[in-house]
Amino acid sequence: MKKDVYKMSLARHKKYAGKIEVALKFPINDKNDLSLAYSPGVAEVSREIARRPLSAKNYTLKGNSVAIVSDGSAILGLGNLGALAAIPVMEGKAALFKKFAGIDAFPICLNTQNEDEIIATVKAIAPVFGAINLEDISAPRCFNIEKILRRELDIPVMHDDQHGTAVVVLAGLINSLKLRKSKKEEVKIVLNGAGSAGIAIAELLLMYGFKNIILNDSKGTIYGGRKDLNSDKKRLASLTNKKNIKGDLADSLVGADIFIGVSKGGVMSEEMVKSMNIKPIIFALANPEPEIMPEKAKKAGAFIVATGRSDYPNQVNNALAFPGIFKGALQNNIKQFDDKMFIKAALALASSIKNPTTEKIIPTPFDKGMVERIAKVIR
Repeated sequence: MKKDVYKMSLARHKKYAGKIEVALKFPINDKNDLSLAYSPGVAEVSREIARRPLSAKNYTLKGNSVAIVSDGSAILGLGNLGALAAIPVMEGKAALFKKFAGIDAFPICLNTQNEDEIIATVKAIAPVFGAINLEDISAPRCFNIEKILRRELDIPVMHDDQHGTAVVVLAGLINSLKLRKSKKEEVKIVLNGAGSAGIAIAELLLMYGFKNIILNDSKGTIYGGRKDLNSDKKRLASLTNKKNIKGDLADSLVGADIFIGVSKGGVMSEEMVKSMNIKPIIFALANPEPEIMPEKAKKAGAFIVATGRSDYPNQVNNALAFPGIFKGALQNNIKQFDDKMFIKAALALASSIKNPTTEKIIPTPFDKGMVERIAKVIR
């Protein structure tokens, strides 16, 4: 990415003072319109909703609205910068919701990182919204927050860093394996990063049918019997790394077919790529610096390279998934998200590319029909 993009982005954000605004869709041009929009006419709408609570989706913004909730504890690849610094990212997500799915989304950046306070606040504001998009909340708190909100709210809740990322990764792998002529049951996958995204990716890949996955965290491979694992890592240790490989990233990559990085930049070398199986697939997704730059990965023999960046081919970005997933949730009145829906979303996303190539294994957010294709399967 060109360095001046940061200066250009600052200048444009300052020029427009953000990216979204509230606009009217209900005409208010005279006193008659005013009497319908507000007093006295609005009283009957309130009475109708009180009589039939489900009708709120038909009479208010609830039927097409999403709350984007963050505490700023895990912003992009930048870390814990807090609620204020989370605003431009959440506002950006709101802009993408509107641009690609026609959904009215609102940034809700909370000045607390207390798990119970976040849960209580989301429950308190939930009546306004049709769904909740949790975003940039650090692991492991994000897992419990999502689990409790899914159990206690009557609207769908999704932590996008987990499931949106996993959907796009799976879609990219489906088309990559077609090009490589490999079977999901036979490939060895090494995942670097065992935070919210890494754990969700591993879980979705296992559900889809991948058999041989090794996870790495900052201390090395995750294996059964490792003493310092939290409950989520322990659970995955029992499902992955069947040969109980111990060591660091380099050790786990020997003979691997696929690398998926959701960790930090610069941790993968050309030598590591060369130690993998022939025609390796590299998903180096750390932002803004990937685990290995595409040029180096290609030079070392990579067959397919994907990053999280827009200045290289094969950008694996949540924006490919969340607009369609939430549009489907709202349109189809689902009660709650589940992993089967996410697999269907990944298949729909992958099918958006009829003839994949090594330089285009997934669509871009601007590809027509993609959002609708995903929305149809969220049922």
